[in-house]
Amino acid sequence: MPDKKTKNAFVTIVGRANVGKSSLLNCLVGERIAAVSSKPQTTRTKISGIVTKGETQFVFIDTPGMHKPKTKFSTHMVKTISDAVSDGEIILLVADCTKKISDNEISLIKSFRAGKMKVLLLLNKIDLLDNKSSLMEKINEYSALYDFSEILPISVIEKDGTDKLVEILESYAVEGPHYFPDDAVTDQPERVLMAEMIREKALFNLNDEVPHGIAVTIEQLNERTDRSGDDILDVTAVIYCERDSHKGIVIGKGGSMLKKIGSESRAELESFFRIKVNLQLWVKVKEGWRNREGLIKNFGLSD
Repeated sequence: MPDKKTKNAFVTIVGRANVGKSSLLNCLVGERIAAVSSKPQTTRTKISGIVTKGETQFVFIDTPGMHKPKTKFSTHMVKTISDAVSDGEIILLVADCTKKISDNEISLIKSFRAGKMKVLLLLNKIDLLDNKSSLMEKINEYSALYDFSEILPISVIEKDGTDKLVEILESYAVEGPHYFPDDAVTDQPERVLMAEMIREKALFNLNDEVPHGIAVTIEQLNERTDRSGDDILDVTAVIYCERDSHKGIVIGKGGSMLKKIGSESRAELESFFRIKVNLQLWVKVKEGWRNREGLIKNFGLSD
């Protein structure tokens, strides 16, 4: 019998902040490869998740939440969204069905009209609706703005509708090669994944004014065997913040906050990479790094 022909589908996930884009990516991939928190702009760059089901390989591209840029760094983030939409073959617009349509969403929808991509609307968080009849009103509101290929109400947190989404995307897959190994879950380098896991724990634990001004880099990475013959991964990471006052918050009284972030990060790293981790965390200040192109590039946050 001849070999079965392989297919692929490149899917770009867009939407405003906090609608569940990264949670959707993690749900579809089955691994926590994208940082998730309730803070806006948690996702900062394009993050690809890879799922191979039989002959079809899906490549999901998560993007930052659409917003009005206020710094050079946020300008980079908005450009990332624009480029991803322009290059996209299939677009998933994720919206919060409990919220009013925002100006940022309207701007995104206008950008769809310039291309010929297929756009699917996902109305997330249906588990939060008390009155399900309001869902039809929301569908009508979005339908008036654009002729979506599909409209699918979902709840990422309850995995309601996500299987149906994969079935729909399968129908849009095209004949072509698998660009990644079939067992791959992301194209992100280990250092990037590690930095994102640490930043996620910082986002969960820090005050609202601090997270936007932090970046995490992995300075050293080394695998060794201890005296007992167990493999250990030594990781040295630096959390960069914009102000000395923020540095104090990140460290905490007697180092308590940094210890908490480190402990939670270590557990996440060990779970994902399946190896014992020795994590050393440091905190440094880079004044106003979000408006300094050189530092933005050094942190790996620009193309």
